[in-house]
Amino acid sequence: MGGPVVRSSTRGEGTRSRVRHADQLGRDESLHEGDGDGAGGGEGPGTGHRAAKGRRGSGGGAQGAGSRRAPKSGTRRALRWSASVLAVLILGTGGAGYLYYEYLNSNIKKEDLTLGDKQMADHKANAAGQTPLNILLIGSDARDSEANQKLGGAKETFGAPPLADVQMLLHISADRSNLSVISMPRDTMLKMPKCTAPDGKVFPASTGDVQTNESLGRGGPGCTVATWYELTGIRIDHFMMIDFAGVVSMADAIGGVPVCVDANIRSRNADGKGSGLELEKGTTYIQGEQALQWLRTRYGFEDNTDLGRAKAQHQYMNSMVRQLRKGTKLTDPAKLTNLAEAATKALTVDKGLDTVKKLYDLAEEFKKVPTKRITMSTMPNVYGTGSNNGRVYPKAGDAEQLFRMVRDDVPLDGKASKRKKPEEPKDPSAPVGEIAVAVRNGTATDTLGPASGRAGDVADQLKEAGFGRTTVDPNSVTGSARTAILYPSADLEGDAQAVAKALGVPLSQVKKSTDVSGISLAVGADWREDGAYPVSKGTEKTPESAGALNGEEEGACMKVNPNYTW
Repeated sequence: MGGPVVRSSTRGEGTRSRVRHADQLGRDESLHEGDGDGAGGGEGPGTGHRAAKGRRGSGGGAQGAGSRRAPKSGTRRALRWSASVLAVLILGTGGAGYLYYEYLNSNIKKEDLTLGDKQMADHKANAAGQTPLNILLIGSDARDSEANQKLGGAKETFGAPPLADVQMLLHISADRSNLSVISMPRDTMLKMPKCTAPDGKVFPASTGDVQTNESLGRGGPGCTVATWYELTGIRIDHFMMIDFAGVVSMADAIGGVPVCVDANIRSRNADGKGSGLELEKGTTYIQGEQALQWLRTRYGFEDNTDLGRAKAQHQYMNSMVRQLRKGTKLTDPAKLTNLAEAATKALTVDKGLDTVKKLYDLAEEFKKVPTKRITMSTMPNVYGTGSNNGRVYPKAGDAEQLFRMVRDDVPLDGKASKRKKPEEPKDPSAPVGEIAVAVRNGTATDTLGPASGRAGDVADQLKEAGFGRTTVDPNSVTGSARTAILYPSADLEGDAQAVAKALGVPLSQVKKSTDVSGISLAVGADWREDGAYPVSKGTEKTPESAGALNGEEEGACMKVNPNYTW
């Protein structure tokens, strides 16, 4: 993610096929950057030995930043904000005023938030009446301009449908005390929902697994939003998308950001695979095109997979946060004006963020979060097999636990958050012995059939808890990623919540639905095993497989793959 929506396409590091469907994927296809294109293809400017060496050191701000404090005029603050719009979104370093307000507004591209068929659930307010904010950050690999083509390379993809090779969900808590980030590897295989493009073209729901980055080509960023919602159940309020040129502009506006590698690295091999990043062991200050190389590097970090690249992106983001909050200043008005124009031209946002003021207001919310309460994570995952060898799938249990924590506004750093206790329904529950519950088996997954006897097992738990009118629904039910308790009308909400409390199912999974005539409990794929519900009340620990990184962790250093050192 670059600047925060970092662009880290594998394709920009070289050449790889754009075919994504599971039945068409070869063993190594799209796992590698490709063969390159001689001196130019697959290389961004400044690759290999031509890579600009960053300023080295262990502290301090960006090289070239003024030593004197700039006057805090409204114009200058507005310029600084506009030039660093994505950094401001994370860091809240912007100011007031609107230089070139209408002009900058006209630069911002807008698209629909969701293009899927399903309507997102509503937020639930906390005790103070606040609601969380969820922003999906998308890095597009589009080669749709001369600048993006030069930076991205891979000439055979010029003009092809873009891929959402970087996807990060930013969750700011309802009380604005903490910020959580979930990265999804672009090689993640999942089902795509039905999407409708702005021009009316309909993309049917996929029948098989599709690589997640293909969602952007199915009608635009709205389909990427719909895909996330389908997988996670997390309501998404906004999206922001940026391209290669925008990342470079943001990195230049921010100035030098310190990053660390544990050995000399050169991300380019004899086959032309790699981003061209070249750094010496230790800490280096990077910006501009070199920052883009860092954010796109896969070949050279750890095991040469997207998981290592996600770690590098998290380290850059955290370092950027710390650097800007130390007081780095942008003081050249002429340069800032140019960068502000470049930044707004690079942005595509949903229609709820279509003005500079709306973006600034959003930045003010992010500004409230202290650095020490920022947590970066990666969706827990497992590798596929056969034709999908090298691609990843959400890890059963762990991935859902991470999604649930975000849905329920639970901080990933393990610290208590001032969340509202679940509201008691206006209509209290009936005595448990009078509540009728139909239990269905929805434990089937894409690769596994329904777990035998699960509906009966859960029904027995309810009967032991006093719900004597519990029955097992013999009808088949479509597989559900997570257990859900559905009720048809408000007068049964209290009864449905009583069922959830008895089983330890989070109340966020109790929903009103017109598809049922009474209380219906669908046992989901998150509860295939016997015993208590696995993410019951009080289980609020981030899975170790999420690789959580705290915003104040300054000692992080990327491990260099031995095959890419010098």
